[in-house]
Amino acid sequence: MAMFDYIAPCHFGVEAVLKKEIISLGYEIISVENGRVTFRGDELALCRANIFLRTAERILLKIGSFKAATFDELFEGTKELEWENYIPINGRFWVTKAASVKSLLYSGSDIQSIVKKAVVERLKLKYHRDWFQEDGNSYPLRVFIMNDVVTIALDSSGNSLHKRGYRLLQGKAPIAENLAASIIMLTPWHSDRILVDPFCGSGTIPIEAALMAEGAAPGMNRSFTAEGWDNLAERKSWYMAIEEANEMRKPKTDVVIQGYDMDPGMIKIARENAKLAGVDHLIHFQTRPVSQLSNPKKYGFVITNPPYGERLEDKEGLHSIYGEIGDARRRLDTWSFFIITSYEAVESCMRIRADKNRKIYNGMIKTYFYQFMGPKPPKKNKQ
Repeated sequence: MAMFDYIAPCHFGVEAVLKKEIISLGYEIISVENGRVTFRGDELALCRANIFLRTAERILLKIGSFKAATFDELFEGTKELEWENYIPINGRFWVTKAASVKSLLYSGSDIQSIVKKAVVERLKLKYHRDWFQEDGNSYPLRVFIMNDVVTIALDSSGNSLHKRGYRLLQGKAPIAENLAASIIMLTPWHSDRILVDPFCGSGTIPIEAALMAEGAAPGMNRSFTAEGWDNLAERKSWYMAIEEANEMRKPKTDVVIQGYDMDPGMIKIARENAKLAGVDHLIHFQTRPVSQLSNPKKYGFVITNPPYGERLEDKEGLHSIYGEIGDARRRLDTWSFFIITSYEAVESCMRIRADKNRKIYNGMIKTYFYQFMGPKPPKKNKQ
């Protein structure tokens, strides 16, 4: 079976989590760079990675890399790649995105145009024709240039993998599903411990936690561009991956996950989203401010994405909000609190020093993942 190199982009700062996910699927890691992990696998890996990876942005099938400091070198380097092994004679292809960092070639539109022309010229030679109807399946390309090294890949996912299919409604500043999964996976939370999100918004963090608790694959309820790539991944590979996902999901009833928000409209949206995700039975949503956050259970987890105050007019109330989170932390003194935010005065407002602080980029926004660790629960006596 043919082997391919795949590139999985992710949020800056969560590469280690994605690497661990890929290794757990059984694939060889080739490299880990800022914002992406490259790994090797067969055609089944294409299907499994799209369906199972919680923290990736998308799965790219790497075609090749080469150095190019001029547009002529970009054209010739692209033309040298064996495009006929990837794009069939009727394939519809275009460069959907071109990005350049610290490179002499920086015009995205020019890079897109030249790469497209080079691929066409290569296919003309190999398919012995002067024109392509392009009425078949889609093969979108992505180009990334870093320090004059060009990497070209096919985008197998289509819509970003954070779009699971359950969040039809959302609030003003929702956390992406894959970022929510990433921060949960950066904590020691397990489904036998209570989890509360006091700023749940549209419910993303509780829903992602519930999906993890049941072992539900995040890509089960959506489609992927590569489902049409019969020349690269046979239909039976997708069936095998879906069957594996169905077998891995183990319904649970004993998980305690709660989501609170001050806005009753958001709670209604969160409930609808949880229902679409098939985990509404695992999550209790309630209209409640963070000032009322309390719980009789011990050793629980708060994992949350409070307001950032990116706009000046939104910053005024942040001090009191994070002060109330600090008060809740003192009430729940056996609990662990995990907070992702771009607000830099968190520790002073909470009047607590974080045990750990990890930098993560939420899109273009630099955020901090504050970790306030509670005590470990006593070990259960073995009978």
